[in-house]
Amino acid sequence: MNVEGKAAIVTGGGTGVGKATALRLASLGCSVLVNYSRSKDGAEEAAAAAREQGVKGVAFQADVSDDGACRAMVEEAVRAFGRLDVLVNNAGTTSFIPHADLDRVSDDEWNRILGVNLKGPFFCARAARRALASDGGGEIVMTSSVAGLIGTGSSIPYCASKAALNNLTVTLARVMGPDIRVNAVAPGFIAGDWLEQGLGPAYQPIKQAMEQKSPLGRVCTAEDVSEAIVGVITGTDLVTGHVLPVEGGMLIGQ
Repeated sequence: MNVEGKAAIVTGGGTGVGKATALRLASLGCSVLVNYSRSKDGAEEAAAAAREQGVKGVAFQADVSDDGACRAMVEEAVRAFGRLDVLVNNAGTTSFIPHADLDRVSDDEWNRILGVNLKGPFFCARAARRALASDGGGEIVMTSSVAGLIGTGSSIPYCASKAALNNLTVTLARVMGPDIRVNAVAPGFIAGDWLEQGLGPAYQPIKQAMEQKSPLGRVCTAEDVSEAIVGVITGTDLVTGHVLPVEGGMLIGQ
């Protein structure tokens, strides 16, 4: 898809991968609605930066685990832009719980993580389906994780949510074709504030271990992942229902 003159929603767009993706789309001439839950300042900065690129940029608060909020967000995007061509389901959450500590995983943890990481992308995709199918068809890209492929990550609920998101990607690709393509990217370790705050003192040792495991000798940045997301959107229109790992070859490492 050529995104110039098109419009996108990027959920979780106030920080990290979401913000980098919104800015990259704007640089290519795509208007963006930057969704946020708590990161208002970051989302407004991204929307303002989009406007500086000569496209429309809107910051919009919505909890993606709330179906009504997702529908309102899509309505606002269509109202603001007159169209919707791209949905990047990037919003995500986790808790940092050692996998062996099963008793720390509460019902509230399961409900919160699955609500944002799995139900949220479904709600957003369902709300956006009609708009995305108009004007020549559209694209949905999920931000998943290698945690959903190999079962290692911040917590068991997080891994399970991303594995389910990978499955959702395939099932939505079946039902939304031929008008809408649905794919996912699956980052590995992403250097930055989110993991640094979550892992604390373990951040640097784990980062170094991941770098050593990678044939390319490094881990992801938010910009690496955003480039993969935008590459899926702007690349061939004959790819749907696939999950693209973006992890420096960690999955094939020694």
